[in-house]
Amino acid sequence: MPKFRIHHVTKYSYDLPVRDSANQILLYPINDARQQVLSQKLRITGNPLVDIYRDYYGNEVGTFMLIAPHNELCIDSRTDVSTFPVELPQDDRPKGEQWDCLNKIKYQVPFIDFLAQESADSLSEINEIAQIHSLNATPLEEAKQFMELIYNNFKYHKGITSVESTLDEVWRLRAGVCQDFAHVLLAVLRSINIPARYVSGYICPDKNEMRGEGATHAWVEAYIPFYGWLGLDPTNNCIVSDMHVRLAVGRNFSDCSPVKGTFKGASKHKLEVGVSVSYEENFRFIPEKEPVLFTENNGEKEKKTVKNNKDSIQNSYRKYLEMMQQQQQQQQQQ
Repeated sequence: MPKFRIHHVTKYSYDLPVRDSANQILLYPINDARQQVLSQKLRITGNPLVDIYRDYYGNEVGTFMLIAPHNELCIDSRTDVSTFPVELPQDDRPKGEQWDCLNKIKYQVPFIDFLAQESADSLSEINEIAQIHSLNATPLEEAKQFMELIYNNFKYHKGITSVESTLDEVWRLRAGVCQDFAHVLLAVLRSINIPARYVSGYICPDKNEMRGEGATHAWVEAYIPFYGWLGLDPTNNCIVSDMHVRLAVGRNFSDCSPVKGTFKGASKHKLEVGVSVSYEENFRFIPEKEPVLFTENNGEKEKKTVKNNKDSIQNSYRKYLEMMQQQQQQQQQQ
C-alpha cells in the first residue's frame, strides 16, 4: 500500500494587474476503493473562499474568485495519498458474452457519454485501422492491443501540441504527449464499442522513470464487462497500477482540466506548473523537494529556460511531418 506526498503548484503571472479572476479547480484526488486521501492543504493567493461540489462524473470541484487586482495567482496543493493494488480482470468469460454485454449497455447512462465520439475527419481512418487490427478477441485483449499499437506508432514528443490540439492534428502528426496519447486511445476504443473515459492525475513511479513524471499525467479507463473500469496508460504502455493517482475522470481533457478560469484585464500571461512526489519509506516520508516550475504545455513539462534552438527542433519536426504527409497525398493522387 504505497503512500505518496504530492506537491502541485500552479502559477499564473500577468504583465499588468488583473481582477475578477473566476477559477475552477479539479485538484482533489478521488477517494474510493483504489485510493484514499489522507490529508490535503490548499493555499491560494488572497486566501479566497473555495466552494466545493461534485460534478456529473463524480469529481470533486472547487470554485473561487479573486476580485482584488493582482499580478500573480498561485494555487499550491499538498496532498498525502494512499493507493491500493489493482486487481486485474480474470477475463474468463466467453468473448461473445462480453461483447453482447457491451452492446446492451451502449444506450445506458453513463456509458452513452463515454461512447460518443468527437467530430473529427480522422475518425474514418481510425475506424478502419481499428477493424484491420482487430483480432476478434475479448474486449480486454483488444484494449491492451490498441494501447500497445499507439505506444509503438506515436512518438512521445513534447512541445509540438497544446491543450487546444485537435484529434485530427495529433493523428496527422503521429506524435504528442500523454493527453494526446489518451485522446487517440479514447477514439479507438469507442470505435469498437468499448466505453472509455479520460483520466487526469499523477504518475508516481518511485525510482523507475516513466513518461509523464513531474507534471499532471493523463491516461484512459476502459469499461471491461463483468469487471468495471480498468486504467490503461498508452504513454507508458502499461495497465494503471498503484503508482498512478487519479484526480478526475471525464469525456476528455476539457472535463478534467486541473485548473481553468477567466479574468478581467490584460490578456498576456504566463502559466507555470510544477509537481513533486515524495514516497513513504520506513513509515516516514523522505524529505520533500520543492517542485520545479515549468511552463505548462499539454499536461506535460517544458522547462521555462527553454532555448530557441529547442523550439527550432520542435518546429522542424512538425514541418518534416507535414512535408511527408503532403508527399504521400501527392503520390495517392497520381
